[in-house]
Amino acid sequence: MSIKTQELHPGFVAEASFTDLSAALNEDAITSIQAAIDAYPVLVFRNQCLTDAQLRDFAARFGPLEIGRSAARPGRRRLAIPQIGDISNLDEDNAVRALDDRRRLDSMGNRLWHTDASYMPVPVVLGLLHAVTLPPPSPFGNGETEFADMRAAYDDLPQETKDAVDPLTAEHDVFWSRGQVGFTEFPSGEREQYPPSRQRLVRRHPVTGRKSLYLSAHASHITGWPVADGRLLLFDLNTHATQRQFVYRHTWRVGDLVIWDNRWTMHRGRPHDESKPRDLRRATTLDTGSSLEEAT
Repeated sequence: MSIKTQELHPGFVAEASFTDLSAALNEDAITSIQAAIDAYPVLVFRNQCLTDAQLRDFAARFGPLEIGRSAARPGRRRLAIPQIGDISNLDEDNAVRALDDRRRLDSMGNRLWHTDASYMPVPVVLGLLHAVTLPPPSPFGNGETEFADMRAAYDDLPQETKDAVDPLTAEHDVFWSRGQVGFTEFPSGEREQYPPSRQRLVRRHPVTGRKSLYLSAHASHITGWPVADGRLLLFDLNTHATQRQFVYRHTWRVGDLVIWDNRWTMHRGRPHDESKPRDLRRATTLDTGSSLEEAT
């Protein structure tokens, strides 16, 4: 079977016609959805009503699931299933977190342009984010999520720049990205649990063969370069890759499920009214190997 898609951003984002992702889907349906993701690295499904268990089970059809940094910490969690990431401003008792809450401040790093878990030796592939509760519109923004097309950004580079960046690797470090928003108060032992990892700066799609920049706020410097030179290159590439023509802004509706491929995109959250609940749930699939093992 195949699913119908309607482009929301040319060649990058599409809205899919599939009606009920909570139902038991056969392999043809999963293959069709994966083919749509290969064509459109950001895929939007409207009007989905998924429990956390249904979101977990659907996401697991595309690969093993990550247990994220927050869920791996000891102590109480708001959500019972560790494979479901709590992308909310709510505490364990469903109260809105205070502005100085440590977990809220840690999560503020998600407002930087980033690729999920690129700081892991084996990074992630798909992110699946489901909107459960949204705050009302406000002067602070509506909590949109922006996605940048890293394939189109690579394509737009001059050939001599492509030749120069193709063989490079960058070191990715979650503590570097959090430090950029001023957060440094991590639980004891967490720095040792998540040491920096190297990743290719340019990746090639295993199905289409198309090349893509692999950037993230987690990328702190270029391997083997003086730190200052590498950071300036990364700054320039990030500025290039997040130009308006490469970016899609998703305005959330309750029931939206957005799937994106972290290998070919960057994304960031936007501000919203922090006095009102905002509750999104995420599942993330793991890759099978390091980006360093990929053919260029």
